[in-house]
Amino acid sequence: MNPWLLSISIAYLLGSIPFGYLLVRIFRKEDIRAMGSGNIGATNVARSGAKGLGIATLLLDMGKAALAVLIAFQIARHFGFDHGQAFDLATVSAVAAVLGHVFPVWLRFRGGKGVASAFGVFLILSPMIALCILVVFIVVFVISRYVSLASILASLAIPLLAMYFAPNMSHIVLFGFVFIPLLVVVKHHQNIRRLLSGTESRFGTKKGSA
Repeated sequence: MNPWLLSISIAYLLGSIPFGYLLVRIFRKEDIRAMGSGNIGATNVARSGAKGLGIATLLLDMGKAALAVLIAFQIARHFGFDHGQAFDLATVSAVAAVLGHVFPVWLRFRGGKGVASAFGVFLILSPMIALCILVVFIVVFVISRYVSLASILASLAIPLLAMYFAPNMSHIVLFGFVFIPLLVVVKHHQNIRRLLSGTESRFGTKKGSA
């Protein structure tokens, strides 16, 4: 089987597992899509009153994306890819995993915003980039209490950080390291409008979305 097709397919299917939806459905017998912002991500799960499930959603969404990239590296090794080819395959698989989370086939392609999944793929692709964007997220969140603003600014930092920390800057890697943060920012378009109008909810309130 074609290693690219195999890796991309596995990554998309892993990424599309809607853990936020499943956890709330299983443990609270509710549909997270009908609560708060309607988003299946960790922030909305936590805001629904299930902070424990929110943390679990965060970790699982990170984990599924990280696993997709690890599997891609294993597939590359099995097929004898060199380092550059392996990193290209892992990057494409990272994109597929985040796309799976944002557009899951199981939920009619209506998923989350990709923040946790994006962080998960960069944990494997470049731990230094992951560390830096985590610092950006924490600093912005502590100052503003806006999860959305912290997510957006952390995402925008990724292409800049890639110039220093990406081990391989092929056209494929450049595409992945720009596309993933751009997708996350675009998925926050409603949050951006609310931030600009001053109506975005800070974390700790139930109203609004992030």
